[in-house]
Amino acid sequence: MKRTITVQKGIKAAAALALCAAFMIPACSGSALALETTDTGVRVRDPFVLEYEGTYYMYGTGLAPNGNGYGCVTGTDLKNWSEPVKVCEPAGSCDGEGDWWAPECHYYKDAFYLFATYRSAATGKRGVAIFRAADPLGPFEIITDGHVTPKERDAIDGTLYVDQDGQPWMIYVGEWTSNEDGIGDMMAAKLSDDLTAFISEPIRLFRATDGRRSSGTITDGPFLYRTKNGRLLMLWSNIDPNGYCVRIAYSSNGRIDGRWRQQPGALYQQTKRHADGGHGMLFTAPDGTLTLAIHSPNFGDEQTPTTAVFVPVADIGATLIEQDENHFFTRLFLRFYYALMKLAT
Repeated sequence: MKRTITVQKGIKAAAALALCAAFMIPACSGSALALETTDTGVRVRDPFVLEYEGTYYMYGTGLAPNGNGYGCVTGTDLKNWSEPVKVCEPAGSCDGEGDWWAPECHYYKDAFYLFATYRSAATGKRGVAIFRAADPLGPFEIITDGHVTPKERDAIDGTLYVDQDGQPWMIYVGEWTSNEDGIGDMMAAKLSDDLTAFISEPIRLFRATDGRRSSGTITDGPFLYRTKNGRLLMLWSNIDPNGYCVRIAYSSNGRIDGRWRQQPGALYQQTKRHADGGHGMLFTAPDGTLTLAIHSPNFGDEQTPTTAVFVPVADIGATLIEQDENHFFTRLFLRFYYALMKLAT
């Protein structure tokens, strides 16, 4: 009897999800923003914002004066920004020769840690290394033995996540360029307490093509966030028919090693009212608004350059949506979706 009930529950949940997908998914895909986004005017890709003692520090690809290494701009109101300053020069075990991509600065155990990508002169591969400083403006010095990610494979976009047990992890992209089928992976590995090395073998969390709504083959820009009701989400970027976008994956058990599923639709994508964009992360604005930072458009030009753009979002408990009080059906659909997924499992 118990088996019959379980099967019937699964069939009902699947049927409800199918109806939901057929009739309601468009409501949460590509909806226009009602609240004003902020184009910072800062020409940068892969922006990452750290607030520390009332100052906002924005790191990103292309901010380092004279090219090599990593740079940062600072501000207090998210509108007026300083000129870029270099926070990290290649030295020591950093054998970088190019592709100075996606620096992220994390405050961890009374120090600042830069997780950043570069191409190795020794291997020709891109990978992620970790740098440390006593100040958010550096100077940052490398603390890993070159790339901490596997040196024989291309890996990019490392980010820090500290789990509920206090264990630090690096979540990173297993780049499509190192996979025979050309499909990117999202990977994770435990870090030592001092963040100098992996202490576990990397595990695959998901592939770019996992889930019906993921059409592109790239995985970009992971960022972990726990919602008000405890669900563990990952923001990541992919390509849909309209261009670069920010998607949401979620863990089935609220932990890194859970089964990662793809939420339908996208948190941010191109619409008639705004360009495509991605490589998202979250921070809190001075007025307390939860804010998504992206670069947009993905392929800019002199007339429409690629800049850091800030988008207000809302934590509705189950997940994140654009902060738009008119998105009634989006909210309804996502709450219904997560309730059904809970029933299905």
